[in-house]
Amino acid sequence: MLYIDSNIFIYPIIYNETTILESKNCKNFLLKIASGEVEAYTSLITWDEITWIVRRILGVEASVNQGRKFLKFPNLKILGIRKTTILKAQEIMEKYKLKSRDAIHAATAIENKITTIVSYDRDFESIGELRRIEP
Repeated sequence: MLYIDSNIFIYPIIYNETTILESKNCKNFLLKIASGEVEAYTSLITWDEITWIVRRILGVEASVNQGRKFLKFPNLKILGIRKTTILKAQEIMEKYKLKSRDAIHAATAIENKITTIVSYDRDFESIGELRRIEP
């Protein structure tokens, strides 16, 4: 079971895979999720991050399209956020000085007993309950 951070979805949208290796690696990893090779989970907040960043960089229409694609992404399980998730995120934010959205990602993973997060964000390395890997 792997928790997928939003940057794994965002890189292939905003960066050229022929010039940015991380973008190519993310695209290949996402194909593994889509084909069912990888058991992947993410949070509802990932939709928010994708649509927000794409809107800022590529505009409203691209944001709407990417949001729709994300919600239909094959073999990806999208986890909800409850008050308990936010309470855990608050603890994580205080303990590890993470940004609020990163704390929500971490709390969602931990609350669902997922111990590995796929991300290029090194801030997750400070969290003892999680192991960060790159695609």
